[in-house]
Amino acid sequence: MTIQSQHDIEQLMKIGKIVAMTIESMKNSARPGMTTRELDGIGQRMLADHGAVSAPMKDVAFPGYTCISVNEEVAHGIPGDRVLQPGDLVNVDVSAELNGYYADAGQSFQLPPVAAAVDRLCRYTHDTMMKTISALKAGVKLNEVGRIFQSEAAKGGYKVIQNLCSHGVGRSLHEQPFEILPYYEARDRRVLKAGQVITIEPFLSDGATFVDQQSDGWTLKAPTGSRAAQFEHTIIITNDRPIITTAC
Repeated sequence: MTIQSQHDIEQLMKIGKIVAMTIESMKNSARPGMTTRELDGIGQRMLADHGAVSAPMKDVAFPGYTCISVNEEVAHGIPGDRVLQPGDLVNVDVSAELNGYYADAGQSFQLPPVAAAVDRLCRYTHDTMMKTISALKAGVKLNEVGRIFQSEAAKGGYKVIQNLCSHGVGRSLHEQPFEILPYYEARDRRVLKAGQVITIEPFLSDGATFVDQQSDGWTLKAPTGSRAAQFEHTIIITNDRPIITTAC
């Protein structure tokens, strides 16, 4: 969507805060011995307490309130009977709707004991997201997102997952621009405009460049032995620095 009024901004900030608080609550509650379904239930209750609804469940009939991916699962993991183990790399991705407005965000984190390599991957992915956001404003080419993702990943010794994209959001879960590529595409001449609402979500890996959809029709996994991290914010493009709606 493109912002039309101060009301739009206020509503986007409201649902963005709810999404951010839900992620923080789930992250702080995650522990070994808990099933991903139990963790999803924490997200469900947090959203319900604030009057919000799960966007993937509402819009695309996803079989969970949130997406929870563990270890080799990179995205769209279905909450279920999987039991979290010490040292698991967990990704929580929360998308929600309130009053017709949407926000989408995610975080990757490791359950103790924390391995230095996994911790670095998570921190570096977060920093790549924030560096990209800080470079965006009206008039910047959309392919700058992919250029920064690739450049930062290479500097850190990582790869970009090339078949997972950022996207437009705001009045539905996925809007134009539908595919904001995570790699530089010179032929993409689209330009960011003030008021545009988009996600910025790098997926960085210690080896894989693509993920494969599993037989459940949702879960995306990296090849055996690879780990990937994702961080995501919903932002509003302005003539200066973007507004992050999903900052807690």
